Amino acid sequence: GSAKQGRNSKYQTILPLRGKVLNTEKSSIADIEKNEELNTIIHAMGAGVGKDFDYTESNYGKIIIMTDADTDGAHIQVLLLTFFYRYMREAIENGMIYIALPPLYKVTKGKTVEYCYTEEELEELKKELGKVQIQRYKGLGEMNATQLWDTTMNPETRTLIKVTIDDGVMAERRVTVLMGNKAHLRREWIEDNVSFSLEDDYKVI
Repeated sequence: GSAKQGRNSKYQTILPLRGKVLNTEKSSIADIEKNEELNTIIHAMGAGVGKDFDYTESNYGKIIIMTDADTDGAHIQVLLLTFFYRYMREAIENGMIYIALPPLYKVTKGKTVEYCYTEEELEELKKELGKVQIQRYKGLGEMNATQLWDTTMNPETRTLIKVTIDDGVMAERRVTVLMGNKAHLRREWIEDNVSFSLEDDYKVI
């Protein structure tokens, strides 16, 4: 879609995930290899998986997770982060995994167009510009290729959140709780902790 049209094809590859991402917390390597979405990621990176994973062999220096700014998007992020944590942990430990931060709002006044990534930015801009038109972005597909490049994909203007592991014991505990059999705990955590803004904490702890 617009992401593929908006990318710089010299150094950016878009890998669309069309199906359901497997919850790898309770899965085996055999299960993962049967999952089309995860298998596509493994082959695209070209660095192996599980015990065979070697981050130095990766075809890409950055793996950027780009999802819609809603609860479903956050759920996909958690599923992918669980996979990277369980089966490609070196990629996280060596600073290769990032979360893209698309804007929450497009603010227009006359010919002036601004993008806001937090509620605070929006309030400040409303005070500065006065009466404005506000569009709330719910999905990446609501932006055209140029807007998506300018706000989310251009290395000079985008905002990325690096995924890190500060505390191994706490990370292990949180991943186990989040991705265990109790789906309602996962949903509650996402709703309580993810606000889709710069204040989000994407440390896996």
